[in-house]
Amino acid sequence: MPDSQPQPPHSRSGQTETATLLLCGARLTDGRTVDVRLDGRRIEAVGTAGSLTRGAPGVLAAKVDLDGYLLLPAPAEPHAHSDTALTAEDDGPLTYDAQEVQRRATEAALLHLGHGATALRSHVHVGDVQGLDALAAVLQACRSLRGLAELTAVAMPRVLTGVAGADGLAMLRDAVKMGASVVGGCPDADPDPTGYVEAILELASEHGCPVDLHTDGADPARLARLAAMAGGLRPGVTLGPCGGLGRLPSETASRAADQLAAAGVTVVCLPQGGCGAVERRGTAPVRLLRAAGVRVAAGSGALRDVSNPVGRGDPLETAYLLASRYGLRPEDAYDAVSCAARAALGLPEVRVEAGFPAELLAVRGDRLAEALSLAYSRIVVHRGRVVARTSAVREYCNSSAAAGMELPRQGRGEPS
Repeated sequence: MPDSQPQPPHSRSGQTETATLLLCGARLTDGRTVDVRLDGRRIEAVGTAGSLTRGAPGVLAAKVDLDGYLLLPAPAEPHAHSDTALTAEDDGPLTYDAQEVQRRATEAALLHLGHGATALRSHVHVGDVQGLDALAAVLQACRSLRGLAELTAVAMPRVLTGVAGADGLAMLRDAVKMGASVVGGCPDADPDPTGYVEAILELASEHGCPVDLHTDGADPARLARLAAMAGGLRPGVTLGPCGGLGRLPSETASRAADQLAAAGVTVVCLPQGGCGAVERRGTAPVRLLRAAGVRVAAGSGALRDVSNPVGRGDPLETAYLLASRYGLRPEDAYDAVSCAARAALGLPEVRVEAGFPAELLAVRGDRLAEALSLAYSRIVVHRGRVVARTSAVREYCNSSAAAGMELPRQGRGEPS
């Protein structure tokens, strides 16, 4: 759970003092051990271990010992479904009661945050039974968590064409006015997929907001039309999970990848499983897409709902699967859930260097491959302060086989 931290005190002049945080003895992926000083939302300085102080006199300062931890840019979650999260065990039809949606959206966001994601994009259904109530509840959860994580919502209407689509389009416009900062949905579910995409892109252009569309990608002709229509739209178009691309013949998939690259769209894959908007499972061919020059990010998708009752919402597990199952280098796999995921959300790049945003994740371990393999203890930093901690202790009973071998152990003493 997020740590409760006091607000910075006020000086005698009435000005709010800036809090600084000193992260000591952290290991970086290049092997260096460093101190990192954070000043508000930015990394102020990075120096060799022991070289930095807590900052100027009179400034509120805190120190965190990161000996034994690997310090990384914080991951982001580019594809969540907060309105349906944590409902796998519910009896009966899914409830869209506003208070219940807000509760599970808040709990889901905190689970993502505890795993390290300091930014999250949630796809929320609008129209039909839920109307705009689910979106209002998710937006309220976003506001209540401000300062802990940066949360945004994608409005997803079911139908946008024909007679039924008129209501969906009106509701989508209302959703944007309410605060949905991204428009999207699943064109494959509309009787006229091309018309659906045209409506989304027109509204996005009118309001200057990003587009995030669900598609399986199994129809190469439809995907080519979508890419051609989306090409050049600013601030950008994201597609996902595109698992159907992996089921196409390699030559057909390669052509599709080239078209996506030329259009400049981002593909968000879901290695942990699918989501409710796309029925078929499978993961996009990430190596083929990357080789073609497509920007590829990775998300979690369903978090313990009917689409994936064991979904964890853990970006490090997503990166682990990209490395272990789909052959990416650990560095590229982690980039897909951190730098590439942040770029997909329109957020600035993060590096562990002076001047970059203070969005960081410390994970127990010496190397990135080890962190992705184990990923037990974690410390999450958002806007320059610690917002979540997870601590794990591993204990073993005494064993004569281990005596004298000097094996690494963690514990609080001998077990009783």
